[in-house]
Amino acid sequence: MAKRDRKRDNGESYEPDVFDNPPSGPAGVHRGNTSLASRLVPFAIVVLVAALCGFAAWGFFSGEVNNITWPWSSHSTTQSAADASSESKSSSSDSTDSSDSSDSSKSDSSASKDSSSDSSSKQDSSDQQTSDAQAQQDEAAKQQAAQQQAEAAAQPNKATEVRVVNGTRTSGYATSRKNTLNAAGYTNVVAANPSGSLPSSTVVWYQSESDKATAENVASTLGISNVQQASGISAAIVVVLMN
Repeated sequence: MAKRDRKRDNGESYEPDVFDNPPSGPAGVHRGNTSLASRLVPFAIVVLVAALCGFAAWGFFSGEVNNITWPWSSHSTTQSAADASSESKSSSSDSTDSSDSSDSSKSDSSASKDSSSDSSSKQDSSDQQTSDAQAQQDEAAKQQAAQQQAEAAAQPNKATEVRVVNGTRTSGYATSRKNTLNAAGYTNVVAANPSGSLPSSTVVWYQSESDKATAENVASTLGISNVQQASGISAAIVVVLMN
């Protein structure tokens, strides 16, 4: 194509350039033939990258990636494992010590509770023994008082008022019997004549149970066997002589 002036769309002309004289033959952008190896390389790279990504994902989610010993981190991994083992042993030792301390504390607490329980039991037993001893002492005191009363009742009271009544026809008989009682130690004896009804035989009457021992002693002193308790008599003890 010969060089010539061309006009622009607006009618202006410009200088011709290389594009106004293209080379002969086919021209344009095109790709030449490539080898099989160069075509397979991209696929191989894609497969390798996918395999590495899958392996990395498996190791991350399964935790196995921490167990892989990398050439550049072998010393660090070994040291970390040793430190972890040391920490585990220390933790186990601390746990054992804590467990032993807890067991010892529980044992001490249990021993304290047992000691407190034993002390409480001993105190209760001591209180029970004291209470039993006090009850025994009270019972013994009651028995002693009752015995003393019984002994006092069994002993004749020679200061008791005794009245001797002469129911016989023998003059001075009551006075003679009074003298006999005075000689036996009785200090409050009176001789009297009868008034009212008389019993059929000689008798010693007494008013209360506390006078029984004295009445029996009076009857024994005078040789009388008939002793009776009576009410409404003129003295604590009344001796009626009928023969």
